[in-house]
Amino acid sequence: MANRIVIIAGATGLVGREILSGLLADDTVTEVHSLVRRMPAIRHPKLTNRIVDFSALPPLAHADELYLALGTTIKVAGSQEAFRAVDYDGNLAVAGAALSAGARRVGVVSAMGADSGSRVFYSRVKGDLEEALTQMPFERLVIARPSLLVGDRESLGQPTRRGEEIGFALGNALGFLIPANYRPIEAAAVARALLAAVPSSKGKTILSSGSMQPKA
Repeated sequence: MANRIVIIAGATGLVGREILSGLLADDTVTEVHSLVRRMPAIRHPKLTNRIVDFSALPPLAHADELYLALGTTIKVAGSQEAFRAVDYDGNLAVAGAALSAGARRVGVVSAMGADSGSRVFYSRVKGDLEEALTQMPFERLVIARPSLLVGDRESLGQPTRRGEEIGFALGNALGFLIPANYRPIEAAAVARALLAAVPSSKGKTILSSGSMQPKA
């Protein structure tokens, strides 16, 4: 598959940054349109950064595929409503706009435990997004469900998360005792799995956290 034109939302985040890096390094990708809330420092001949309001998206340029990596936390967002506005409404709005622009393949960063029927708010929002995307007429939908994400948040200007630090330390010490699905996973590994799966085949695929872990 060559001459791919790609849209990405959330390229300034932990996984999104790794997805963007992979797209820019891929010779089969000719254009990358990154939807951002503020202009990032990264520049590249293939990259077009477009500042948008995710609650009022304009029509998008033609694209073949889409990567959704918009996400926040309730603590950062300030409320459950604000969290849902990013993780559900924002991602879904981009999906609809990209579909209208011709995109037929999409990869989304979800979360382990995503379930629209969950009693846990975070998992329920992730599940709602998965269900909404499933109902859209994409030819290819790849859903990544990572466990605890590990990566350099400080370089992104994000606060470090104590839970991630503890999980990473335990994973290093006791990884051989922890089932693969529950081990902390590097953001780069999630990005690589999506980048490998989205361009190929058809239908819906769910990537479990364990399946995205690097093979020993």
